[in-house]
Amino acid sequence: MDRKLVKQSKKLSWLLRHAGPSEGLEMDPAGWVPVAQVLSRLSMSPSRLQEIVRTNNKRRLQMIDGKIRACQGHSTDCRAVTVDALEASWRRLPGDGPIYHGTRVDVLEAIAREGIRPIARTHVHCAPALKSVVGKRAQVAVMLELSVPRLREAGFEVYEAPNGVILVRHVPPGCVVGVQAISKRARALKPELDALFGL
Repeated sequence: MDRKLVKQSKKLSWLLRHAGPSEGLEMDPAGWVPVAQVLSRLSMSPSRLQEIVRTNNKRRLQMIDGKIRACQGHSTDCRAVTVDALEASWRRLPGDGPIYHGTRVDVLEAIAREGIRPIARTHVHCAPALKSVVGKRAQVAVMLELSVPRLREAGFEVYEAPNGVILVRHVPPGCVVGVQAISKRARALKPELDALFGL
């Protein structure tokens, strides 16, 4: 993807995830916006928009029947979007296999006490596999293995967005069942990190 396309893709993602209503877009509770409004707001051609959607490496965007949205990643500041409407637009994750959440070493003590919270987003983002392209940041120190059955037992349904990102409202500490150390520092601290979660 060329530099200009990357810049436009980031601006589009920002608009659809965080700033749509404040920028005058008519966004429905599941995040859908008329394509015509986005084209007008960004002064972009339809072919350019289609190229951004097609070439996005994490397939963050959906475009159907004259509407476009970010698949997931909406901030709580984007008040037009609701958690219930987003979840109704995703599918419930089938099966009981593990999912993963990438994070930093310095937040693990807080996670061991309080679990994983979405902070300013609607949901915690998780990956379907350790080497997944979607659902995690590019550089993480640790991948936490999460139990889907434990999440459901704790009352949290697990969803999959159309681009494969796994989403849940909250991850209680007891749902962390493994710690995969990625960075050199995390590998050196692995016994302590396991101990935080009683592993």
